[in-house]
Amino acid sequence: MRKFNPLLLLHRFVSTQHMIKPKNRIGDIPSNKEAYGNSLKIAAPAVVEMVGMALMALVDMMMVGRIGAHAVAAIGLTNQPRMIFFSFFFALNIAVTAIVARSKGAGDLDGARSCLRQALSVGVIVGLILTVLAVIFARPMMQFSGAQYDTIEPATDFFRISGYGIMFAVLSQIICAAQRAVGNTKITMQVNLVANIVKVLFNFLLIGGYLGFPALGVSGAGVSMVIANVVSFVLAGASLLQKDSILGFASKDRWKPEIIMLKRLWQITSGALVEQVGLRIGFFAFALVIAGLGTNDFAAHQIGMQVMNITFTFADGIAIAATALVGQSLGMKRLDLSVMYGKIGLRLALGISAILCLGVFLTRNHFPMLITSDELIVQTASGLLVIMIFILPILMSQVVLGGTLRGAGDTKFVAITMIISVGVLRPLCGFIFTYTIGLGLAGAWIAIIVDQSARLLMLFVRFTRGKWLLT
Repeated sequence: MRKFNPLLLLHRFVSTQHMIKPKNRIGDIPSNKEAYGNSLKIAAPAVVEMVGMALMALVDMMMVGRIGAHAVAAIGLTNQPRMIFFSFFFALNIAVTAIVARSKGAGDLDGARSCLRQALSVGVIVGLILTVLAVIFARPMMQFSGAQYDTIEPATDFFRISGYGIMFAVLSQIICAAQRAVGNTKITMQVNLVANIVKVLFNFLLIGGYLGFPALGVSGAGVSMVIANVVSFVLAGASLLQKDSILGFASKDRWKPEIIMLKRLWQITSGALVEQVGLRIGFFAFALVIAGLGTNDFAAHQIGMQVMNITFTFADGIAIAATALVGQSLGMKRLDLSVMYGKIGLRLALGISAILCLGVFLTRNHFPMLITSDELIVQTASGLLVIMIFILPILMSQVVLGGTLRGAGDTKFVAITMIISVGVLRPLCGFIFTYTIGLGLAGAWIAIIVDQSARLLMLFVRFTRGKWLLT
């Protein structure tokens, strides 16, 4: 009888040579050092970028939190309507990443640049339309979002003001999506970190009114967001003007509509858009469930979500690497490497989630006090962080699997998964656990576990069956 050896099992689990069966190999399988190095080379800057942005958002909330719980809740109420506005561009960015990555893998750099040009043209048109809608319909949207008497005015002001920066934000995101697809995550890291530092600086100056600047409160946070969006667009655009940029534009480039490329973009965008709309509607409905609990519970929920956003960024960074490497591998006709990089992403996600769970547990009673001094809100938020420990490994795994499938262009299946889990399960279970069973805010967070688990199961089955390799 063979003796159980946990170290041997761990070695087999992380070894690239055991990820692909010999009969499925198309060519040589890279060593652990090379394969993990390729993933981390893209993932590390992306993680730094995402974590930095999340930390800046945390600093924002700390600044706003000094105004009061109603201010935290007011900005929180704008999150889901704003995300609904950005749904189309999130979907478009997924298409840009998938097409540019596959084009790079196939050596078709002209196709990659064509994709970016067409996406930017679409971004200008749709971005202007959404800016007008955000400015005109800010108040009705905040009322529909569940804003109460103490949050309706600041929420409306913040949403209307921040709406002026929508087009700059989406154009910057499109450029960054293309840069990530070719592996230039250092550029996107620099763009977003600088923009967020600018945002925090102007938040400091405009929320409380320092160094001669007016004290605008929540409205100041909106102005800061617009300034940051403009800065990110300028920096992202400048990255295309560098001499060594493989995505750079030339005077001979065509900016007229290219039907074939637009069809390719729409083919992937349409599936991702269904996902984004279902996702945002689900999140919106879930936010309404929590908003019904009152300002204090909603503020505690926002604190918990800030922590989740920070942890999510680690998964998102790994998923970006998986999307890029899977797309590039498919462009080279190496289906085996696509599977390998998907599995590497999963292993990185599980390892990092274990460390994050420990960090959340150790700081669960201290973190909320950085944002508010209200003892009831602090106590409630601390309880949510305990629940989060059970969410993190599931969340990180499903995010990476979703990124892997998107890299192959399998956006329709991911869309179906998101609609079922986020659009249906999360708000439905949230309402049942929160109100019918009477678990309150804790019940809503238990619903998140149900949502994440269902999503992970569906994505894992899809990944292991391999159908996504043929999309």
